[in-house]
Amino acid sequence: MRIYIESTIPSYVVARPARDLLQAARQQLTRDWWDLQRAKHELFTSQVVLDEIAFGEKAMAQLRLETLRAVPLLQVTDDVKELARKILNSGLLPATSDRDATHIALASAYEMDILLSWNCRHIANAAIQTRLRHLAEAAGFTLLVICTPEELMENDNEQND
Repeated sequence: MRIYIESTIPSYVVARPARDLLQAARQQLTRDWWDLQRAKHELFTSQVVLDEIAFGEKAMAQLRLETLRAVPLLQVTDDVKELARKILNSGLLPATSDRDATHIALASAYEMDILLSWNCRHIANAAIQTRLRHLAEAAGFTLLVICTPEELMENDNEQND
């Protein structure tokens, strides 16, 4: 599958272990997916992601950037900008979530199969995905599957059933 990697993924891959149990579990699930599943897919990201993960503590930023070093970048085209604008104008995301709208627009415009994210507030949010799907279709795009690494993790035991 063609998968767009959003900023939270490299952040969770290299993050120091969290004290919060849910956060720690998400970090481990992300590392497991990264180590065991990513090679089975064609990964893509964007300069928007690289810009986001370059912030913060310098050593951690370098680790995040290194994680995506070999991942091809999708370019922000006029179509991507227009779809992102429509997403923001729809009110489905806060006006300040222009990068989140751009991630969704990039993955849709480039016909990715999946947008992989832990941003459950604005991206991997089932409550807004149906409305996002209608908006994308009205703009001439198909909204891809948006999910977390946990949802994308293959269970080797299931193949034996």
